[in-house]
Amino acid sequence: MIRPVYHHRRVLTQNSTRDPELARALKLAIAAARAAGAILKRHWHDRDFEINSKGRNNPVTSADLEADRLIAGILRAAFPDYGWLSEETEDDKTRLTRSRVWIVDPLDGTKEFISGVPEFSIAIALAEEGEPVLGVTYNPVRREMFSSARGMGCYLNRRRVRVSRTRTLRRATVLASRSESSRGEWEVFHGQLKVSPTGSVAYKLAMVAAGMGDATFTRLPKNEWDIAAGTALILEAGGCVTNLDARPIRFNQPNVKLPGLIASNRLLFPSLAQLAGATPTTRALQREST
Repeated sequence: MIRPVYHHRRVLTQNSTRDPELARALKLAIAAARAAGAILKRHWHDRDFEINSKGRNNPVTSADLEADRLIAGILRAAFPDYGWLSEETEDDKTRLTRSRVWIVDPLDGTKEFISGVPEFSIAIALAEEGEPVLGVTYNPVRREMFSSARGMGCYLNRRRVRVSRTRTLRRATVLASRSESSRGEWEVFHGQLKVSPTGSVAYKLAMVAAGMGDATFTRLPKNEWDIAAGTALILEAGGCVTNLDARPIRFNQPNVKLPGLIASNRLLFPSLAQLAGATPTTRALQREST
């Protein structure tokens, strides 16, 4: 049976002292996400953004870039010693020398944003020595602010949340990529679990952290900025996020592309990991991604 190798998280007791700098970073990350969300929501409603392409099936809009500039202006000014990794900023490899690094996707779910589907999000994470210690994911249309920091709990708006306690696959709701689902790639799991197509991998991970879905997984490549915030959220909410070999994901790596991930509560993880890696369809997808 596949079992995950868990991060060892520091648990705060009532007599413990919170990291004041981490608490300040969380407050500013929430503020930055909310401000960027206002930009995205305005452009989404007005439909006044420009669309360009960064490559095959990889659109970028003027809204992505505007949100990125705003988030960078807030966080980099407040924490000049932290490294920076963002989808929409040219990579500066000096981040590899920094203990703490911001990892940002100013608009995850650009395709949903362009299509008018309210399932896009801003994702902001902070990694410390490779471990995600802070996560903020914000859906501005639905006004859902997911936030966490190490030892401080995971919250949806002001309500503390945890991952679900679903134990069996047949009762599990798995949040699937809309594009993968539309291509029929999830039909192989019919009758084994309930599949719910949802946009934005960052948003899917946040929903799992809040117990709004039981799990998500993919064998297609993802970048660090797609999953860092959601990983921090799920870990703080009591769940598990690993790579396809059931090992913890390390962040702020020279190569930011990851071959896939599995995320769920810990009760469901062993059977989910076996399912995610045991079908001809998912094995074919892995070969296609490498």
